[in-house]
Amino acid sequence: MFKINLEEIQTLIQKKIELFQAEISLKSDYGKVIFTDNDIAFVYGLETAMLNEMVMFPNNVVGIIIDLRNNYVGVALLNNNFSVQEKDDVYRLKKIFEIPVGNELIGKVINPLGIDLNTKKIIKAKKYVPIEKEAPEIIKREKINFPVETGIKVIDSLLPIGKGQRELIIGDRQTGKTSIALDIILNQKNKNTKCIYVSIGQKNSNVANIYQKLEDNGAMSYTTIVNSSASDSITMQYITPFAAMSIAEEWLENGEDVIVIFDDLSKHAIAYRTLSLLLNRPSGREAYPGDIFYLHSRLLERACKLNKKYGNGSITAIPIIETQNGDITSYIATNIISITDGQIFLATDLFNADIKPAINIDFSVSRIGSNAQFSMMKQVSKAIKISLANYHEIAAFSKFDNSLLLDEKTKNIITRGKILSEYFKQKESQLFSNVKQCINLLLINNGLLDFVYSKKINEILDDFFIFLENGHPEIINYLEEQKTFNTEIQNKIIEIFRNFSITKF
Repeated sequence: MFKINLEEIQTLIQKKIELFQAEISLKSDYGKVIFTDNDIAFVYGLETAMLNEMVMFPNNVVGIIIDLRNNYVGVALLNNNFSVQEKDDVYRLKKIFEIPVGNELIGKVINPLGIDLNTKKIIKAKKYVPIEKEAPEIIKREKINFPVETGIKVIDSLLPIGKGQRELIIGDRQTGKTSIALDIILNQKNKNTKCIYVSIGQKNSNVANIYQKLEDNGAMSYTTIVNSSASDSITMQYITPFAAMSIAEEWLENGEDVIVIFDDLSKHAIAYRTLSLLLNRPSGREAYPGDIFYLHSRLLERACKLNKKYGNGSITAIPIIETQNGDITSYIATNIISITDGQIFLATDLFNADIKPAINIDFSVSRIGSNAQFSMMKQVSKAIKISLANYHEIAAFSKFDNSLLLDEKTKNIITRGKILSEYFKQKESQLFSNVKQCINLLLINNGLLDFVYSKKINEILDDFFIFLENGHPEIINYLEEQKTFNTEIQNKIIEIFRNFSITKF
C-alpha cells in the first residue's frame, strides 16, 4: 500500500492555487491589443479594469478605458499616436484618470492632462481628483438668489444669471457668443469669483488671442484656461469639459464662487460622437449615440449653489452652442436648452444690423428670473420688460400698415421702445456696474429721456453718471451698500438729473 503524505498533498494544492491566482492576476493586469482605429484601441484581457482607468502601451503611450465589454475593453488614446499596433502589450496602471486642482492653476493655460501649455511642464499640485464625479445631492443645494454681475446691460436687467445657474449662450457663428462670455469673465474683477474658460476644438491662435485679451485686462489673475485644440486628439476634446468641472469643484468645496465657460459643447458633442462610432456603439439621431443627452446632463448638473452647511460656494455654468442658420431646434441645441436654466439667443440679423450685443430678447429667457437680481434692479427692470414687450408688439403690427394714425399713448410707447433699444447697445469690453445700470433705467422709466434723440441716449447717461459720482458720491455709496432704492433716493436722483439736463441742454 502507498503511504499518503498529507503535507506533500497540501504543498501541491497550495502551489496550484498560487499558479491559478498568478494566472488570474496576469490576465487582469495585462492585455493585448486586438485592433486599433485612429484614437481607439480594443484590448483583450484587463478583466478587472474600471471605467476611466489609465493603461500603458509601448513607447509610454497612455490611454483611458472608456468602454467595457464582455471580452475586451475600448481604450481612448490621449494623444494622436499611431505607434500602437495589434498584439502590443497593455498594462493597467491601477489608477483612475485624475487632474491637478487648486490655486496653482490660476493664471495658466493648461490641457486636461494638467500640462502648462506655455512652459510645457506638468503642473505640480497638492491635490489630484478624478475628472468624473457625481453631482452634489439636492440636500446640499440652496436656492439660487444672488446675481452674477455680467456688466452687460441687457443681460443684467432682462436675462439675469444667478450664482449656481446654468445659462446657455446660443447662436450662429460670428455673432458674438465668445465676446459675451469673455466680458462676463472681465466683469468679475475684484468680485472674489474665479473663472475657467474651457476651449474645445478651437485653433491655438484663437486661444492665444483670448489669453492675451484676458491678460491685458488683468483677468488672468483669477482665470484658468483649459484647452484642447483642434489639433489634439478627440479623446482630449472629450475629457476637457469634465476636467474643467473637476477643477471648479475643488474651489466650490472650499466655499468659493466659480464661473465656467464651455466654448463650445457643439464641438464636444461631435468629438463624443466620433469616439462612439469608433467604439461601434449604436447610433441614433444625426449619428449621435443614445447617451449624448446623459453626457451633457451629468456634466452640467455638477453646477450648483451649495448651502451654508456645505460652504456656500457655487459653480455657474455657461455653455455655448453654435447653430446653423439660427436653427435652435437642432438635436444638440434642444438637448442643452432642456438641461439649462435658460438661454441667451444671438441673432445674425441683429449682428449684421450693428445691434450689439446681438441678443434677441424674444427668444431668450432666464428661468431664474428676478430671483437672481438685487432689489434695486428688480424695482426698475419690471417696467422695462413691459415697455419693450409693448414696443415689439406695436412694431410687429405696424409692419402691415405704415399709414396707421397713432394716438399719443402709442407714440410714447414707440419712443420709449426706441430709447431702450438704443440704450441696450453696448461695445465689447465696455462694462457697466449694477448701480450705474439701475440709475440709468430709473431715469428712462420716469420718462426723463423721452425728449432726447435716441442716438444720444448713452452719451448723456454716461455724462450724468460721471456728474453724479463727482458731485454726489454719497448716492453711489448708498446704492452699492444697500442694493435698493427708497423714495427719497429716487426723488433725489430725478431732481439732480433735471438740474443737470437744464445746464446740459
